[in-house]
This record gives sequence, C-alpha cells and structure tokens, in this order.
Amino acid sequence: MSTSRRTPVTTGLVTALVGFTSSFAVVLAGLRAVGASDTEAASGLLVLCVTQAVGMIVLSWRYRLPITLAWSTPGAAMLAGAAATDGGWPAAVGAFVVTGLLVLATAGWPALGRLVARIPQPVAHAMLAGVLLPLCVAPVRALVTSPWLVAPVVLTWLVLLRRAPRWAVPAAFAMTMVVVGIWLARHGDALDGPLLPHLALTAPTLEWQAVVGIALPLYVVTMAAQNVPGVAVMASYGFTVPWRAAMATTGIGTVVGAPGGGHAINLAAITAAMTAGPEAGPERERRWIAAQTAGWAYLVIALGSTALATVVVAAPAGVVEAVAGLALIGTLGAALHGAVTAEGPREPAVVTFVVAASGVAVAGIGAAFWALVAGVVVHAVVVRRASGADAADEDAATSPSPTPGR
Repeated sequence: MSTSRRTPVTTGLVTALVGFTSSFAVVLAGLRAVGASDTEAASGLLVLCVTQAVGMIVLSWRYRLPITLAWSTPGAAMLAGAAATDGGWPAAVGAFVVTGLLVLATAGWPALGRLVARIPQPVAHAMLAGVLLPLCVAPVRALVTSPWLVAPVVLTWLVLLRRAPRWAVPAAFAMTMVVVGIWLARHGDALDGPLLPHLALTAPTLEWQAVVGIALPLYVVTMAAQNVPGVAVMASYGFTVPWRAAMATTGIGTVVGAPGGGHAINLAAITAAMTAGPEAGPERERRWIAAQTAGWAYLVIALGSTALATVVVAAPAGVVEAVAGLALIGTLGAALHGAVTAEGPREPAVVTFVVAASGVAVAGIGAAFWALVAGVVVHAVVVRRASGADAADEDAATSPSPTPGR
C-alpha cells in the first residue's frame, strides 16, 4: 500500500485518539455534575462514542467528505458548572433530549439558526469562557494540594506543548493514568466499578428549570462553539458541509443517545482540521477516508471507555480534574479572544463572563443561562446608548448655529 493511501487511515486513527483522550474527563465531570452516578456517566461516555462514530461513518460515506463529529466539549464544560435541577439526573436527560430536538429543528427550520446567530458573538464566547474558568483553575488548585501527584501531569503537558502541541493533552492524560496506577498500587485499592461496556438507560423527564438552565445554554454553546466553527474549518479547506444533513444527523444522534447519558454530539471543530487538512493526504477527494476511519476507531475506543471511566472514578481527588482543566486551556483562550477582540463596547461580554464565572443559580437555573440574559440585556442597552449618542452628534453637526440673544 502506498504512503498516500496509508495517510488518511493513519490520520483518522490519530484523530480519534486525540479527540477522545483530550476531553473525555471533561465529559465525565459534566455528566456527574448534573446528577449522573458513576455508572450513568460511564454509560454516557459510551453512548457518545457510539453515536458520533455512527454519524461520522454515515455522513462521510454518503457525501464522500471528511465530515468529523465530536461530543460537545464546551457543552460538557457548561454542565460541569451547572446547578443541580429539582428533577435530578432524569431531568438532565430530558434536557439533553430537548437539545437534540432543537438541533434537529435547526435542520428543518433555518429561522431557528438565524435566531441563534442574532446572539452577539462576543456574548456567546464570554459565556463559554465564564463556565470554563472554574474548570481551568482546577490544575492550579490541585498542584497546590497534591503537588507530587499533579506535577508530573502538568510537566508532561508543558514539555509536549513546546515539542508537539497536538499531543500535549493526550500525553498528560497518559501520565495521569500512570500516576493513578501507581497510587492505586501503593494504596491497595481495587477498582470498584464495571470494566466492560455497560448501558444504563434513564427515562427522561421534563422540568422547566432543566430546559431553561441546561437545554438552552447547551444548544447555544454547541451551535456557537462547535457547529458554526466546524463549518468554517471545513470551508477553509475547500469543503462544503451539507448543513441540513449534518444537523439532522447530530440532532437524531443526540436524541437517541440521551437516555443512555449522552449530552450532545456535533460537528467537530479542532479535529476537523486533521481530517480535512493536508495531513490527511495530498488527494483531497480521498480525505473522507480519514473521517471514515475515525468513526470506526471510535467504535473500538467505545469498548474500553467504561474501564477508563472506572479508573477515573478511582483516581485521587484533583488529578483527573487537573488534566481536564489542562485540556480546556486552549478553548478558554479562544473564547476569551472571541469575547474581547470584536469591534464595539466590551461591557456586554465582560458582564456575561463575570456572571457565568460566578456560578450563581437563581430559581434552580444555572449561571450559564443568566449570563446569556445579562449579556444580551447589557448589549441592547449599550447599543441603544451608542445609537442615541451617534444621532445626537449627527443632529448637532447639521443644525444651524444658535443666534445671539436679543
């Protein structure tokens, strides 16, 4: 087999490995934060691997395009900072179903997508940055409380960040597994949890707090931070994503996977550059094979996802949270950049960021929703103020000079 034929397959394998190891700890943290038990969180990870794998296989085969899917990492980070709802885990599962239905509605009703697009981008980025901040602080706190356990992880990440940035987080994850293994061996603790794939189904319930506090922010952040950038990344390499088919596939996948604990799947953004870019081979018409390979690789990874989740649960406090925080550093940087570099007043984005980072919950609804509300309100006030000032300046410039007093 020639090198050009091996390249898409190799790239697909690397894409799946990097995508999974870079953020699966964030997914587990997010699901557990909204009420999932350890078994239910492991089931959610399994379901996400399978649904995004099937979606990639179908879309890349049908359109012969390197369409790569992923779970919503920003969405998982948002869940990690969400407030627990009155309905507990079943209500969170119901919110996941609503999120999937909203994505599905976006495929058939373009007006919904335009409505989301009307949310000022700096506000959306600031909300994401605010919910990411507490998670990105975790490595700092863990380094202080458990330096001998966390320092090797941070050092590995830092070295690879200089030498091979793409592998920085996977290498930090590998070091985390080494540290956890040594810790378990020294303390004589046995793994208490399933090692084989296990599906834990939960009947969804609808609670308005969960719909408002989880489903709506999850939908917005998934669209703004994953689906829209995913389309842009593909376009930068000369590929046009079939928007309706992609939204329908990810929406159906989210709805089907929700009872098993999956929060949301979407178009990939970062890993999309791997399958669509030159490293997937010089022949553009064959790069779809990279996405196809990544899909099949995720099905294989799914077989070991439950065992990895069990190891994460057994890890000493702070270690896995540290690697999850390191995995989100790049996303936080991008969100902050998007929040403050746009033209216009910065107050709406700053207010959004502060509210989201506060972690407050009002009426059982988490900070992410209130951050969006605050940011949109401040944006409306500032824009109206700016419009009024511009109109006043224009009137002053065109009005006749005042006559002297008689």
